[in-house]
Amino acid sequence: MMGCVVIMDLDRFRELVKVRGWSEYTPNPVTGRLTELVQQFVLKWFAVVIYGLDPERGTEEVVLELPGVKFEAIEEDLRKIIDEIRGLGASISIGVSYGLVTGREALTRREAYYGTPTRRRAVRALREAKRMGGGKIIFK
Repeated sequence: MMGCVVIMDLDRFRELVKVRGWSEYTPNPVTGRLTELVQQFVLKWFAVVIYGLDPERGTEEVVLELPGVKFEAIEEDLRKIIDEIRGLGASISIGVSYGLVTGREALTRREAYYGTPTRRRAVRALREAKRMGGGKIIFK
């Protein structure tokens, strides 16, 4: 089935945790809120969480697949996530690609990021967003 792969990753998060004195092992204001935002996004778009959603520790990165959905439909919601995270004093980059999706949770991080050509394109888009300074959405 065709659909979108969305990969979100907080920018320079290790530095932010260190500067603010937050724990890496419990939700903080940014990872806790990102967890909530991703859960809302998943419910709205019937997305499949492939990897990374972590309510117990807080979400720092996440890979989602959205069967039957095109980028134009989700772009506004993704921009709202970027704006909300920016409002908390952090930054998030998002890579999106359109193509074949599996709709199955990954067993490993490597499979989540590189298991399909569509996911690999989303990773390239994410890297491009990070190279541009973060806080952006790139679609490939």
